[in-house]
Order: sequence, then structure tokens, then C-alpha cells
Amino acid sequence: MENPYHILGVSPNATAEEIKKAYRSLAMRHHPDRSDHASAESRFNAIQKAYELLSDPKKRAEYNQSIGNRIIIDPAEEAFSLWRSLFNRCEIASTSNTP
Repeated sequence: MENPYHILGVSPNATAEEIKKAYRSLAMRHHPDRSDHASAESRFNAIQKAYELLSDPKKRAEYNQSIGNRIIIDPAEEAFSLWRSLFNRCEIASTSNTP
């Protein structure tokens, strides 16, 4: 799963109110009924999953604990995933199909 903080564009120390505000803004912009962009539905689903995780204090604490202890098995894939996340947030189309 892509980093939920990156998906919502908030920092790991964001308040519940900041997370909710970011979710509402992104959900409105990427809702399949409001956006005719080809990837709107998948983006909207990612936004929903990220919000579900970060809006629940227990799930958020578990995620934060697991990310702190995470071992990166494939650094190239990790880097590619982070760049892809950034490009998706900036709505820059990727022309490469690498990892």
C-alpha cells in the first residue's frame, strides 16, 4: 500500500482535523462522479483507504509503528513508488512502465 500520508498530502504529525480537511478536498476533486479523469476512480479509492486508516486512532498508531520498523526489500521499487506518489499528487502523467 502506498503511504497514506502521501496520498492525503499531510504530514505524519497532522491532526485529525487536518486529515479530515485533506480527505474532503481530495475526495471532492477525485470523485468519479465529479471528475472525468481516467484514473479518478482508483485515485478516489486510494484516498478513501488512506482516510479510513488515518482517521482511526488505533489503526493509525499501528501503521505508524509498522512503518518505523519496516525493512525495505527492494529500494528501487520503494523509490519508484515514492516518485509515482508525488507525480500522482501533482497530476503528472507517467510515461514509463518501469516497476
